Amino acid sequence: MEPYTLSELMVVAAAREIRDGDIVFVGMRLPLLAYVVAKSSHAPRAVGVFENGVLRSTPARELLFTMSDGPNITGALSCFSMLECMALLQQGRVSLGFLGAAEVDRHGNLNSTEVDNHKGGTVRLPGSGGASDIAALSQRYVALLNHDKARLPEKVHYITSPGYGPWRQNGRLQQGGPAAIITTKAVLRFSSEGEAYLASCHPGVTVEDVLANTGWPLAVAPRVKKTPVPNKRELRVIRSYDPEHFWTK
Repeated sequence: MEPYTLSELMVVAAAREIRDGDIVFVGMRLPLLAYVVAKSSHAPRAVGVFENGVLRSTPARELLFTMSDGPNITGALSCFSMLECMALLQQGRVSLGFLGAAEVDRHGNLNSTEVDNHKGGTVRLPGSGGASDIAALSQRYVALLNHDKARLPEKVHYITSPGYGPWRQNGRLQQGGPAAIITTKAVLRFSSEGEAYLASCHPGVTVEDVLANTGWPLAVAPRVKKTPVPNKRELRVIRSYDPEHFWTK
């Protein structure tokens, strides 16, 4: 087995969430590489959507550092306004969105607005951007973050982007919701009741380690799997696209 980094493992786990034919709200960092891996293997017909209005049927030829870099414009299917881009969500056409957050709770609610600074005050964060739209209107979404109790509380300090809750149960949000949380220790998925459970542990991580670093009594699947490791081809794709490990340090 070829050596790999934790970031590369998370990239491949994210890539496997992309289905062939998906319209994917890609974003930056690890999901950017996940789109490249998926396109090169099991999802050649996936289309990438970037929040600045760029649509691509193929990854940019060069590594992107911002979504408005020149290589992302060259060869794009379309470059339109942000309003038109977000309209794809409103039309229900985006099948998968990737999101990051400061906190994710047991129901997949995301917080990127503010957190406790442990001194009686709060720290303001960047806020939603388009994250709330993606969480509310895409057919499913996947969150990626570090795995520790502070980042995985039972209840987020502020719901920036909605997961499962009464807003989905009463029909106000009739589609979507979180499909998975990919962390630095594990992959969590969601029950039919909308609660996260441990589906797989990354190699070298135990169930006990995951439970000890989660901020609520995390449910555990009857048979917890091991997260599949990257294969040689997937690693070759990642490393050829990001040879300096800018996103996978």
